[in-house]
Amino acid sequence: MKLERGAIVAGIIAAAIGASPIAAHAQSQAKTQAAPAPKPWADIGRAATPNEVKAWDIDVRADFKGLPPGSGSVDLGMEVWEAKCASCHGTFGESNEVFTPIVGGTTKEDIKTGRVANLLRPDYPQRTTLMKLSQVSTLWDYINRAMPWNAPKSLTTEEVYAVTAYILHLGEILPADFVLSDKNIAEVQKLLPNRNGKAFFEPLWQVASKPDVQGDACMKDCKTGSDIRSILPEFARDAHGNLVAQNRVVGPVRGADTARPPLEALSEAGKVVEAARATIVGAGATAPAVAVAPKLASAAPSAQGENGGKPPAQLAVEGNCMACHGVDNKLVGPSFRQVADKYRGTPGAAALLAGRVKNGGQGVWGQVPMPANATIPEDDIRRIVGWILDGAP
Repeated sequence: MKLERGAIVAGIIAAAIGASPIAAHAQSQAKTQAAPAPKPWADIGRAATPNEVKAWDIDVRADFKGLPPGSGSVDLGMEVWEAKCASCHGTFGESNEVFTPIVGGTTKEDIKTGRVANLLRPDYPQRTTLMKLSQVSTLWDYINRAMPWNAPKSLTTEEVYAVTAYILHLGEILPADFVLSDKNIAEVQKLLPNRNGKAFFEPLWQVASKPDVQGDACMKDCKTGSDIRSILPEFARDAHGNLVAQNRVVGPVRGADTARPPLEALSEAGKVVEAARATIVGAGATAPAVAVAPKLASAAPSAQGENGGKPPAQLAVEGNCMACHGVDNKLVGPSFRQVADKYRGTPGAAALLAGRVKNGGQGVWGQVPMPANATIPEDDIRRIVGWILDGAP
């Protein structure tokens, strides 16, 4: 009886303690400490959907994993080639003067051996795509993700198979009635002229726990940037047409405007205008051009803006004058320096030229007409013409 009474009393005491504010606070603290802290990025973004992952997962491996099911004939490939490929790569894969030929340099014997004999000849004039290609998957994958030049990823799966088949037909690897598919592409791989010519560079695969680069740890006054430059020799400028015009229409525009003289050959005013043109138009911008852009603010007095306005050189760029005229060099129309020389000392030259800029004209500098510029404010035209007659300083 005493034992039972003691147990009851102990239970009452324990219940009282458990219900006390101190016990409740202790339990709350324990729960708080046990709960993990919320991650600061928990509400950022979301998981990619299967279709979104699929859109990016387009690579095709050398063992053809990742290759989508489908097929395409040589006949269809010829149609697609003529419509979307031949303008750059030629009717028969010979390409134009800009792009390397795709077809040529391989023989029937190369198809048998899997090695292209002409690759060992230093006197052979060109290394074509089919001479170097060792995997059909590489050709299929590149066409799929990067072609055509002005509309990458626009070809259907059937068209990619077809163009791949047509290229291999041009190289006399596949017959004219062949239909390439995911079912037979592994067999086609066995016919590539350079299938056994892939180089195996041992250090890239077997590093033996050694780093493949050498570097020094920098702990103080470390270099934080890099200076990357490229030089286009004068004899090579415009050798294959204007580089700006050969850039893709997708993505940022790169390449020098080789229809214009190099910056170092221009006067200070010419550099100022080219810098403004590159900044505003966004084509042909180069590192030196960007570097001289601040000189717009420190150009000669006649090139300064009035009452804090834009300099005449910048007005000329924004008015598209520089599309046809250079400061020092003739483009479609005469250079500004030529105009200044022609009209130096001519009474009423400013009013005459302002009228031609606004209304257009023809016959003074040849038969190429100058279009009207009715949208340029008359005050801007007056300032541009005054700057030109001053010699575009």
